[in-house]
Amino acid sequence: MQSIGKKAKDSAFKLKNISTDTKNDVIFQMANDIENEMESILEANKIDLENAVKNNVEKVKINRLALNETKIKAIIKGLKDIASLPDSINEVISSQRRPNGMEIGLLRVPLGVIGLIYESRPNVTADAIGLCIKSNNAIILRGGSEALNSNLAIADIMYKSAIDGGLPDNCIQIIRSTDKKYVDELLKLKDYVDVIIPRGGKSLIQKVIHDSLVPTIETGIGIVSIFVNQDADFEMADKIIINSKCSYPSACNSLDKILIHEKIKDSYIPRIISLLRKNEVEIRGCEKVKAIDSSTISAEEDDLGTEYLSLKIVIKVVKDINEAIDIITKYDSMHTESILTNNYKDARKFLHEVDAAAVYVNASTRLTDGSVFGLGAEMGISTQKLHARGPFGINQLTSTKYIIYGDGQIRE
Repeated sequence: MQSIGKKAKDSAFKLKNISTDTKNDVIFQMANDIENEMESILEANKIDLENAVKNNVEKVKINRLALNETKIKAIIKGLKDIASLPDSINEVISSQRRPNGMEIGLLRVPLGVIGLIYESRPNVTADAIGLCIKSNNAIILRGGSEALNSNLAIADIMYKSAIDGGLPDNCIQIIRSTDKKYVDELLKLKDYVDVIIPRGGKSLIQKVIHDSLVPTIETGIGIVSIFVNQDADFEMADKIIINSKCSYPSACNSLDKILIHEKIKDSYIPRIISLLRKNEVEIRGCEKVKAIDSSTISAEEDDLGTEYLSLKIVIKVVKDINEAIDIITKYDSMHTESILTNNYKDARKFLHEVDAAAVYVNASTRLTDGSVFGLGAEMGISTQKLHARGPFGINQLTSTKYIIYGDGQIRE
């Protein structure tokens, strides 16, 4: 790992000077090469899926692990989108002239070497590589053991594209062993790695936060709520809730909890329960929900703070927007929240008082995504407040430095 770290650091120094055109050409070529090698990627993924079934990997992880032609085409599109984005490296963010005549500029620069530790999703391999190359960063990848063959297939294709396109050796490195000792060693490479990004379940994220000697950008789990206000449009609410819960239940931005204003409980709860059941969602309800539909499972307090990642949901009746915000603040993970309302005052209150990386009015929680936000792709969705928050792409993979032009100034 010391050797991997040193190679990455050396490569990062050379990457700083790679031109925009070269980067974009390489990323477009990566997209083309992945398209040309689609069958070999699917074959590698098939091995991973077979191993996952043999090893009784949970269904949520298998769903995230699985690749198909549609998902690979999404990877290709994501890479082309990244290549098409404006280049922010060496952008002068601000400039000022001081009274002593100095010109002081603030310049956007690469972070350097990024270590990514992630689980399940092979598409993350491609997204991360594309984003790091676009932002002139070297990357060390360590994917989950369940996706080893898929990750290696994608990374190897993209590395060849990078080298053929003139990028420095070792700008992309992937740890090829499933031994967890390499994760522990990666977390200690503070002399070579500038930032570690964990992307996965709660246990992985907590391990990295607790054990890393390298600064981390924390991607958070998603405990996600929608508050249905008393004046919500029911047809719009139906569409948004079903999309938020059912379009991709194992995603971190999928819905876990519905909070319903008590003034509409009798009219809206039977309606949304019926729709959820048609979509095979298991429903847990508070006492007021059970009084309306006794067949729902009794919700415990733990359910209010659970990320289900499956077709399960909890419904709770609240007396007003203040109680909804209190519950979100107490139990949720500061990832994504949404209010469904036609009341401007309540919408503004929700936007300003809910402390989350993404807060919506009348829209699906599933929209919290780098590509939807125009970032091309994302390294993850950060729930912390330092440096990066929400979906983070190329701009969040940079730092800044001051550049100063003088003509003989000294400190008096």
